[in-house]
Amino acid sequence: MQPKTEAKPERNNEDSLLALAGRLADDLSKDGETEELAAEGKAVAHVVATLGLPDDVQAAALLCPLATSGFVDLKVIENSALKPVSSVLSSLVQLRKFTLPADWSPGEALAVKQSEALRKMLLAVVSDVRLVLVRIAEQLCRLRSAKSAPPAEKQRIALETREIYAALANRLGVWQLKWELEDLAFRYLEPDDYHEIATALKEKRGEREAFIESVKRELSSELNEAGIKAEISGRPKHIYSIFRKMRRKDRDLESLHDIRALRLLVDDVKDCYAALGVVHNRWAYIPGEFDDYIANPKENDYRSLHTAVVGPEGKTVEIQIRTYEMHRRAELGIAAHWRYKEGGSAPAAFEQKVRFLRQMLEPSDNSGDLLEQIRDDMFEDRVYAISPKGDVVELPAKATPLDFAYHVHTQIGHRCRGAKVNGRIVPITYQVKNGDQIEIITGSEPQPSRDWLSPKLGYIASAKNRAKVRNWFRHQDRDQHIRQGRDILERELARLNVREIPTDDIADQLKLKDTEALSVALGSGDLTPAAVATAIQQLRGDEIPKQLRIRRGAKSETSTTDGVAISGIGDLMSSFARCCRPVPPEPIIGYITQGRGVTIHRVDCGNALDLNRKHPERTIEVSWGGSESAAYPVDLTLRAYDRSGLLRDISSILADEQANVTDLATHTDLKSMQSIMEISLMIKDLPTLSTTINRLEQLPNVISVQRKV
Repeated sequence: MQPKTEAKPERNNEDSLLALAGRLADDLSKDGETEELAAEGKAVAHVVATLGLPDDVQAAALLCPLATSGFVDLKVIENSALKPVSSVLSSLVQLRKFTLPADWSPGEALAVKQSEALRKMLLAVVSDVRLVLVRIAEQLCRLRSAKSAPPAEKQRIALETREIYAALANRLGVWQLKWELEDLAFRYLEPDDYHEIATALKEKRGEREAFIESVKRELSSELNEAGIKAEISGRPKHIYSIFRKMRRKDRDLESLHDIRALRLLVDDVKDCYAALGVVHNRWAYIPGEFDDYIANPKENDYRSLHTAVVGPEGKTVEIQIRTYEMHRRAELGIAAHWRYKEGGSAPAAFEQKVRFLRQMLEPSDNSGDLLEQIRDDMFEDRVYAISPKGDVVELPAKATPLDFAYHVHTQIGHRCRGAKVNGRIVPITYQVKNGDQIEIITGSEPQPSRDWLSPKLGYIASAKNRAKVRNWFRHQDRDQHIRQGRDILERELARLNVREIPTDDIADQLKLKDTEALSVALGSGDLTPAAVATAIQQLRGDEIPKQLRIRRGAKSETSTTDGVAISGIGDLMSSFARCCRPVPPEPIIGYITQGRGVTIHRVDCGNALDLNRKHPERTIEVSWGGSESAAYPVDLTLRAYDRSGLLRDISSILADEQANVTDLATHTDLKSMQSIMEISLMIKDLPTLSTTINRLEQLPNVISVQRKV
């Protein structure tokens, strides 16, 4: 449907955003459809106003039904006097898209995880978390207007309300919306039970509220006479809450003592007990209904005094007495009301976010600053994706389509070949965002890659999912593991240009029996090539082979230049030999040149061995310095089929690994039609070099990457 409004509202100085929005809605109310949508928007805005939300949010709530149906053009709003409302309105329209799964039908209960994920998503997907309150208000208006709807539609709205919106209102502490959501949903879902309790109460809710007010006035007078300063609030228990308690405790209505309840907030613990004395002196308390949670706090640290008395007209009243600090902890701390009302537990990070939300809803002069503060911090630890069927899937932060595939089923993950996100094909290293709809492209046979096991390569964010990949490799044929592992080991040694260290020593360093066990571990995925590089570094850092060790006289004071410590000669200019380009912790040797200071070689470098044989008096002992910021030159040869963006991708990986490019030359081999890049780097150490080579080899069109010596 094309938007039907092109008019741009003009704003006079005295016009508020809410007034402008109302005038625009009135202008559009020219036929049955727009008139109904405008009335819906005004009803929602009225509920939102009772929550004290600002004009821009109220105005957006008023226009949202019209905008969702295409009668208000968001671009027109953005270019008009209602511009401050445009971003809020856009978020509200987006938020309306999230509802129950498409294949859900009335009478089919939601799974606990599904309903919880939807509640969390409502908090996570909007940039302004106050808009969640608007969505709750919209649901309340839907419930109110559903009284004349067909039974199936009424049931659907009611179950959606109970599973998602009432529980969310409870968690946010929006009690004035929560009770009506629960009562209306209860009335539609279980009408017989609802009417039975309503009839048994023998009085309307308004009458119960009037009774509470009279008790508050009487108790306030008694407390003033006793010199106790207290804030008193009261509530008649709503029908659904009564029903739940009757079912939970298997009692009838007459045996419940908290159908009417008061809460007293005082300054300190002394006043709690003094107020309790006033209450018990005024009305007779019911034996067995007194609980001292101040002296004996609950396990969740909830603290309060609870008592039940026979109040005026012989009606029972529950009274809770606590300090302001106890109340704050009960509402916002680990003893929050929703935790023991809903049962179960929630991740600590999510509980903290709910506390932030509820604090934000408290009136404050700097609420704008608080909103800005939490906006970038909310829900950073989880993301919520949507399956093709509409199910919401909770994933760890930085999750990829592979994490999604393994969440659906282990075999789906093993067979994953690619993914579509929001209808577009993406790399499987794509990081999932809130609200992404993901479809996994699978092959006929399982074919995981060992690259998925490396956290640095970013294929899988979850350690649990990487364990599934590792387990798959472990169960493959041992002979195949040995062949694949030997190939991996040989390739890693060739890439790093390591020749002098026996593979059995590498296996021993990794606490494996021999080279065959090392090959099995590499082939099964229990070890990554990076572990081999780390073992080589540890071996080279332990001891230089005896046949290559240079024997010199006693050492004098050691000096350090650019990360290389030179023993016995004081401060001299030094440089790295281009013939072997040593990298820590490879054993090194120094050779005193004529006019160029000391040249640093690897001890197994052919040129260094030749120079040591010809001029042993010029060779000196050197060792790597301890500078953490030191970097060392390395030459790489990269072969690839040329493509657009190849150099950009290479530069991005080198920047990620903090490898500084000092020289780069490219030429084309006409015979093989391959581009050959000679790259000179300054790099931190051998494991970093191994990771860098591995990541470069994963780039599309790259054939091989090898260290040049």
